[in-house]
Amino acid sequence: MVLAELGGSITGALKRMSNATIIDEKVLNECLNDITRALLQSDVRFELVLNLQKNIKKIVNLDDLAAGHNKRKIIQQAVYSELCKILDPGKPPLTPKKGKTSVVMFVGLQGSGKTTTCTKYAYYHQKKGWKPALVCADTFRAGAFDQLKQNATKAKIPFYGSYMESDPVKIAGEGVERFKKENCDLIIVDTSGRHKQEAALFEEMRQISEITKPDLVIFVMDSSIGQAAYDQAQAFKKSSSVGAVIITKMDGHAKGGGALSAVAATKSPVIFIGTGEHMDEFEVFDAKSFVSKLLGMGDLSGFMDKIHEVVPMEQQPELLQKLSEGTFTLRIMYEQFQNILKMGPIGQVLGMLPGLNSDLMPKGQEKESQAKVKRYMTMMDSMTNEELDSTNLKLMNESRIMRIARGSGRAVREVMDMLEEYKRLAKVWTKMKGKIPKKGGMGPVSRNNMANALPPEILKQIGGPAGLQNLMKQFGSGGVPKDLMGMLGGMK
Repeated sequence: MVLAELGGSITGALKRMSNATIIDEKVLNECLNDITRALLQSDVRFELVLNLQKNIKKIVNLDDLAAGHNKRKIIQQAVYSELCKILDPGKPPLTPKKGKTSVVMFVGLQGSGKTTTCTKYAYYHQKKGWKPALVCADTFRAGAFDQLKQNATKAKIPFYGSYMESDPVKIAGEGVERFKKENCDLIIVDTSGRHKQEAALFEEMRQISEITKPDLVIFVMDSSIGQAAYDQAQAFKKSSSVGAVIITKMDGHAKGGGALSAVAATKSPVIFIGTGEHMDEFEVFDAKSFVSKLLGMGDLSGFMDKIHEVVPMEQQPELLQKLSEGTFTLRIMYEQFQNILKMGPIGQVLGMLPGLNSDLMPKGQEKESQAKVKRYMTMMDSMTNEELDSTNLKLMNESRIMRIARGSGRAVREVMDMLEEYKRLAKVWTKMKGKIPKKGGMGPVSRNNMANALPPEILKQIGGPAGLQNLMKQFGSGGVPKDLMGMLGGMK
């Protein structure tokens, strides 16, 4: 993500400040100037940046701080708090509630990625147990219905639209009524966009709103416009009851920070950000979590939510039991690969861990890693139950390996590579034997035990044993959540 450059610049400024022998006015000013420069380059409004600098100087009054105070920590905390203020609109977003049918209307200018975002929004809620449906009321843009139809079919979401009807208000009304009868609890209406803010667009929005009576209106905005997002968000807010904003294309523009801060200034809450073209490249936006990831501090609550999403509650005790016994079979490896793929883009997950960031897994490398995991799973699909459940690799003789290669359509060399990967992961998993209690809570986990269990490259990235100790403190009372331990035991 291009915003990683902004995060890198700010963390770099804080790091240079931390390395200074004495924190005085000169060092503080240099740090704040570097942060100011980084924010202005990301197209954050000048007034907001100026206020941020003034507020930090008020909080960090070096003359009033006693000698025993940790000045570095106070400055870092002040930067974090002020960045959160810039991105926080100060009001909670309206969200659809389960148990009743909710109609959500999407509005925005043409080219903002509105139609794709509609499907992403539906797909996200589908994974959370909702029954979504899509209505295409965009009759202005040629190919709009085809695009929505293609996206909805891929995501297995019901849709409604028409090639013959030219009245978007009629299509919207018919679609909403149809899906209400089918007991869909989240009906998403995609409306027309225009090249500019014109009266016809707002009038059409008003008519569709009257007939569909939406519970929530979401404004979709392209991040590339930067601080110009302020005027756009204000215009839409005045013409329709916009309850939330989604900002798209955050992966490709350096002005994303400017767009986020500009929208927050209009007091319109941002609920999601689009970080790519794929369905799972869609993140819930929370100002504190976003700033935490931006500064390399991670988002542990988001990471734990991801794990709870992909590992069902009933499977978690079983996973912990296998981990405590040090038993690692090809079937367990297959299940862990499934969990990793369900968690979404690997780079996105890495950014949730303190000390790590999404840049550790470049886009091209991330796709290659996921493709390799899928190839390994295809090979394991060609194995027998005996082969999947055995911990003895001597069972895998030449004839078995050739049969697996033929059955999966892969080369023998690739099957051998997959078995080597199994050996490597089995070693990591076996190191956890006896270190996790079989029943009950996790209890305290020693730093040395954790350091021995972690892959060297991960340990290095979090700052060695000392960095690991700090990480464990953040988790609370020297213990590590069992879900995280389970995942670390089964993934590289």
